[in-house]
Amino acid sequence: MLFRILAAFLAVLSSGAALAQSTTARPPITGISHIAIYTSDPVGADHYYRDIVGAARLPDPERMKGVDYCLSPTQFIEVLRLPPGMGINRLDHIAFNTADANGMRTYLATSGWKTPQSVIREFDGTIWFEVLDPEGNTVEFVQPGGSLKRSVNAPNAIGRHIVQLGILVHSREAEDKFYKDLLGFKPHLFGGMKEGRLEWVSQQVPDGYDRLEYMLSAGTGTGIPADMTQSQLGVLDHFSIGEASVLDAYKVLNAGNRLTGRHDPAPKIGRDGKYQFNMYDPDGVRLELMDFDATNNPCCSTVTAEDSPE
Repeated sequence: MLFRILAAFLAVLSSGAALAQSTTARPPITGISHIAIYTSDPVGADHYYRDIVGAARLPDPERMKGVDYCLSPTQFIEVLRLPPGMGINRLDHIAFNTADANGMRTYLATSGWKTPQSVIREFDGTIWFEVLDPEGNTVEFVQPGGSLKRSVNAPNAIGRHIVQLGILVHSREAEDKFYKDLLGFKPHLFGGMKEGRLEWVSQQVPDGYDRLEYMLSAGTGTGIPADMTQSQLGVLDHFSIGEASVLDAYKVLNAGNRLTGRHDPAPKIGRDGKYQFNMYDPDGVRLELMDFDATNNPCCSTVTAEDSPE
């Protein structure tokens, strides 16, 4: 009898310790850090991101052969040379800024998520680590370099705030277990190009205004569908730069003879009620210029989280 009482007491202590671990505080996730993409045309990509987008080219602290095209000290597009055997995929990873990268790693680890044993510390003071989401997408959490933050001189940047990242997703439910349930992302907007069809789901970071957009694909499983083209995938795996006025940004691009390559004929109001203008890099990765504020009501759902005030 004494043994059973002692065993029960130890079980309670054990469950209490497990509960304490599972309720480790999640550090703030404040916004988007970057998107990392591959290019098969480094010269063409350099022209696109420097001369058309207007970003500042800086060395990549993560990968010696990569290049960071920076819009601000904490947001950039990381461009990597396309390795052999990648097929049509041009997305390496997406990344979010956090106030405490090591704290985030600990939070995920104690919540049962597979994490690396330690964070990586770069020469510029940046701290980061990466994990896989439920569908195998690589996600980085980045703590910017503080007082060592790099200086960014990009006077011709067409915008300075990456407000949204979009990725190919098969299962909203599976991805929600990570982004919504574990990380605390908040529902923002959902809809599709036709009424009654769910084709995209926008989730807002828990401690800021930036968003992750699930670009839903027909079919089950994970990975890139066998019948998908590189052009189609480039539309789905995308990023959005916020604008006070897409119409004005379009005029700047047009007047500066910067509208080379593939792009929309002109700005238009999207299904979310905002003006947008799509441009594509040499490998077909879509950059969506998007108004911060809506002009019309959204097509399909109520906006349930506040848009960026910029």
